[in-house]
Amino acid sequence: MKYENIVRGTFIDRPNRFVAHVETSGRPETVHVKNTGRCRELLLPGAEVFLNRSDNPKRKTAYDLVAVTKPGLGLVNIDSQAPNHVTAEWLETLGFDEIHPEYTWGSSRIDFYLRRGGEEYLMEVKGCTLERDGVGYFPDAPTARGVKHLHELTKAAGNGIRSAICFVIAMPRVTRVLPNRETDPAFGAALDEAERAGVTVFLLPCILRPEELLPDFRKADQLNRQALAGWSVY
Repeated sequence: MKYENIVRGTFIDRPNRFVAHVETSGRPETVHVKNTGRCRELLLPGAEVFLNRSDNPKRKTAYDLVAVTKPGLGLVNIDSQAPNHVTAEWLETLGFDEIHPEYTWGSSRIDFYLRRGGEEYLMEVKGCTLERDGVGYFPDAPTARGVKHLHELTKAAGNGIRSAICFVIAMPRVTRVLPNRETDPAFGAALDEAERAGVTVFLLPCILRPEELLPDFRKADQLNRQALAGWSVY
C-alpha cells in the first residue's frame, strides 16, 4: 500500500478520536486521524508524525494522519484501513482461487472470504499498533466489534469452515502478538475460545516507510509456516 502525498509534521494534541492538531510547514493544521483507537503511547506532544495530503477540495481536513514515530521502536502505521490492503496483497500470493473482501457471514461482515477448490475459508484482520517490551498487543481499547467477529469465526469453525484471525503488525521488530487482556478481557476470552474451536491465528509483519506499508513476505512465511500448512497452503 502506497501513499501519494506524504508530508512530515509534529503532533500537538488530539481533542477527540477523529481529529488531531499537528504542526506542519510551520503552521498548525487540524487533521483527520485514521484510527479511532486510543494510541496513547504513540500520539504524544512533540511526536514526529506523517500525514497524507488529500486532493479532495470538499474535505473539512486537508490531511490524514497515517503514521507516527515511536522512540526506541521506529515508525508505526496507524491507518486503520491499511491492514486489509496489505493482507489482500499477502493473500494473493497464497494460491487461493477466490478472494472476496467484506463478506457477510452470519450477523457480521468478515474481512475476507476465500476459496480453494471445494474448501471455504474466512479471515478477520486486525491491525496491531500497541507494543510493550518488544511484544505486540491487541486491542488498545475495548472492541465489542472485535469480540463479535471472534464469536462468528468460532461458529464458522464449528461448522467446518476454516477460519482465522490475522494480526497485521504495523511496526518494526515485533514478531509476537498477544491479546490485551488488561484493557479488554472479553476479547482475550473470545480469542481463547476461538483457538480452542480451531480458529487459526496468523501474524503478518510489515515493511514500513512513511510513504508505504508492505507485507514482509519472508517474515510472514517464517512466522506462519505451521499455520499455513494447517490451511493446506504448503
